Amino acid sequence: MKDPRAIVRRALITEKGTVLRERRNQYTFEVARDANRIEIKRAVESIFSVKVREVRTMQLRGKVKRQGRFSGRRSDWKKAIVTLLPDQKIELFEQV
Repeated sequence: MKDPRAIVRRALITEKGTVLRERRNQYTFEVARDANRIEIKRAVESIFSVKVREVRTMQLRGKVKRQGRFSGRRSDWKKAIVTLLPDQKIELFEQV
């Protein structure tokens, strides 16, 4: 089994993520590109000690960026939206 911290890379704190957290009890994370839903669920449950109801994932393409006349590309990444059971919450997000 992979290390849970290697699967869940970081929490995403955005305006849309804040609305999802307040209205639907959903949290967003950047996760490893090769992680599946089951691995993400187990990683979130072990890191934050919560019960996960559902995991939704999406593959996002990196943006093309320019610096002067040189152009490059950011890396592709994977985003997970994790829905918790109604009585659960992650305290990390409540402090922000």
